[in-house]
Amino acid sequence: MTAVPDFAKGGGLVPVVVQDAATADVLMLAYMDREAYDATLATGEMHYRSRSRGRLWRKGEESGHVQKLVALLLDCDGDTLLARVRQTGPACHEGTPTCFERALAGEGEAGLAELERVVAERLAEPVEGSHTTRLLSDPNLRLKKVAEEAGELIMAAKDRDRARLADEAADVLYHTLVAAQAEGVTPRDVLRRLADRRGAPRRPVGGTEAL
Repeated sequence: MTAVPDFAKGGGLVPVVVQDAATADVLMLAYMDREAYDATLATGEMHYRSRSRGRLWRKGEESGHVQKLVALLLDCDGDTLLARVRQTGPACHEGTPTCFERALAGEGEAGLAELERVVAERLAEPVEGSHTTRLLSDPNLRLKKVAEEAGELIMAAKDRDRARLADEAADVLYHTLVAAQAEGVTPRDVLRRLADRRGAPRRPVGGTEAL
């Protein structure tokens, strides 16, 4: 018999962790009842039960930012779903790629999300005295800084100075991502390109070797 979520355990609802199928980013947390579950399977688009509005809703029905179902997985207790989706546009109603943009702890992707948020804020509202604002307002400066920091990275690597190498790598990453986001390419877009290359045949992809 095909397994189905245990809706009774949660009073008719099960939580759904929604994940980008391409990047594995967690996009949002929502809830399904049996009606939303059946509608999702029938249409191939994510449907949820809105607890605040008390009704069924299709993700993107107003914004157009729909989620196409790729896979739906049930956890070992049968009361939580993991939905892997193809997301159109931002997942969050606040216009951010995911609903989990507020970094409270940790590093890595949370740090990139924070950088993306700061750059977006500086683009919308320049801040006097901000280095990011200066870079965003001067295309020549930001490109010059990428080249300058790359040169310092090379020298640190040549000298095998691990501490300075970490500092220079951070500078290169920061200035590169600011230059990219100034042209509409976000850190998340860069991560998606890297994700696309994982497991790809070892041949040039867009001029770059696959990982």
